[in-house]
Amino acid sequence: MLEFHGYSYTRLLGGSRVTKSDVLNVEESNPKSTFVGDLATAHHLPTDAFDCIIMTQVLQFVYDLRGAVFTLHRILKPGGVLLATTPGIIPIHPEEWPFYWSMTATAVMRLFNERFPASAIKIEPHGNVLAAISLLQGLASEELERAELDHGDPSYPVVIAVRVIKPTEQSSREAWPEPDLPATRPAAVQG
Repeated sequence: MLEFHGYSYTRLLGGSRVTKSDVLNVEESNPKSTFVGDLATAHHLPTDAFDCIIMTQVLQFVYDLRGAVFTLHRILKPGGVLLATTPGIIPIHPEEWPFYWSMTATAVMRLFNERFPASAIKIEPHGNVLAAISLLQGLASEELERAELDHGDPSYPVVIAVRVIKPTEQSSREAWPEPDLPATRPAAVQG
C-alpha cells in the first residue's frame, strides 16, 4: 500500500489488514517517508509494486499531471486499486505549497483515461453551492447540517473522488472504450 505524506488513511481504511505500507513525500525531512521524490518523475519507485494507492488531495501540487498518472499506472499492480481525491472548488493557500490545479470531473476522467481504460475509472464529484460557499468563507463542516453537505450538485464540485483499477494482463489486451469526448474540438486543441 502506498500513501502520500503520511499513512493516516492507510491505518483508518486498512487497519490490521495492511501488511506493508509505504509513504511517498517530496520532503526529505518527513520521518514517515519511505520514498522521497516528485510523483511525476519518481523513476525510483518499483514497477507493479502496490496493490492499493491512496492519494488524497495531491495532484493539485504536481505540475506534470500526465507524468504523475504515468507513474501511478506504472507502480500500481495489475488488479490494484487507486483511491484519489482532487480539489474542485477550493481556496488557494500559496504560502503552504505551490498550488497548480483545480479539477472538474471531466478533466479527471480524461487525465486518467490516458493510461487506464474508461471502464476501470469511477469518478464522483462531491459538493454543492452551499458547501462551496461555506468552504470559500472558511466555515467548518460541523457548522452545516449533514443533509446540506450530502446533497450533490455536479455544477459545484468541491472534491472529485476517483477510483481506478489497473487492468490485469488479460483485460489490458482488450480494446479500451473511447472516452466520452465532444464530436469535434476547436482547432486550437486538435493534435
